[in-house]
Amino acid sequence: MATAPTDLPTSAEVPRDPAVLTRLYRTMQLIRQFEERVRELRQSGALQGSIHLYVGEEAVATGVCARLNSDDWVASTHRGHGHCIAKGVDVARMMAELYGRVTGTNKGKGGSMHIADTSVGMLGASGVVGSGGPLALGAALAAKQRGTRQVAVNFFGDGAMGQGVVYECLNMAAIWKLPQIFVCENNRYAESTPVEYSISSPELTDRVKGFGVPTLSVDGQDVFAVYAAAGEAVERARRGEGPTFIECKTYRYYGHFFGDDPLRYRTADEEAYYRGRDCIMRFEQAVADVGVLQAGDLERISAEVGDQIEAAVRFAESSPLPDLSELETDVYTPARQGV
Repeated sequence: MATAPTDLPTSAEVPRDPAVLTRLYRTMQLIRQFEERVRELRQSGALQGSIHLYVGEEAVATGVCARLNSDDWVASTHRGHGHCIAKGVDVARMMAELYGRVTGTNKGKGGSMHIADTSVGMLGASGVVGSGGPLALGAALAAKQRGTRQVAVNFFGDGAMGQGVVYECLNMAAIWKLPQIFVCENNRYAESTPVEYSISSPELTDRVKGFGVPTLSVDGQDVFAVYAAAGEAVERARRGEGPTFIECKTYRYYGHFFGDDPLRYRTADEEAYYRGRDCIMRFEQAVADVGVLQAGDLERISAEVGDQIEAAVRFAESSPLPDLSELETDVYTPARQGV
């Protein structure tokens, strides 16, 4: 596979609103810099535990969540940092959670794969493949019953297309015309299994059409394409017309998890191709072409994000560890009989 050109145009219209462009760029930079810093901290040993990095896929979470309101709902995956950041979870509290500190989003008890913050509509990340579907389904059902016009989004990977729960949720959402948006982040590998090896159809949307759910397939490395598709799906959901399935064709730059090296299941040419289509690079080129934001604006945003990430690290490192008395709090236990 040849290396992709670095002057790829966007496949969608570039918004002319500086506020929209600023939000999109800031969010992608915040995700990218958070993840790269987490990778450095994990390499140094400052952080422990399993980490699934979102680097390369920033356009998906950013483009989708930019269309959501603060009271809309998102259900995430094991690779959830990007979804959390894009939905508005505080990066300082996220970093503290990764450090296992009491100031974390889950008091240091959840770690990387279980970040949640319902105050901004983040229902939570989960290591169980496809498990966000029922959470979003319930939120969408509640929104319809209450007439709130809220929308629920569940993110999942191409590997989850082999899980029955995804199809059960698609069916129920279609029958009841729920305001649910299914976002499949097709990064081409379920851990190390190529999508073409495990799925017979070249288009994942083919698996959905039998449920009568409208589908969209977009370039997941183009934030404007994702933004446009998500806008269409969100408006459809708010009008009461039911669910939409969006396939975002993207790529993760690093391994399935920290430590998944060397990546023997991928070629150097393939990696170069997708890195040549980097979402942040393409954004910078697109806005330069339309002249809404200047290079100085982008540099300022990137620098501000860098300062924010370093402040998050300082906050996490200065926060206390949980006391041993917290060991059995916030944990579900069945009622003890006769005790």
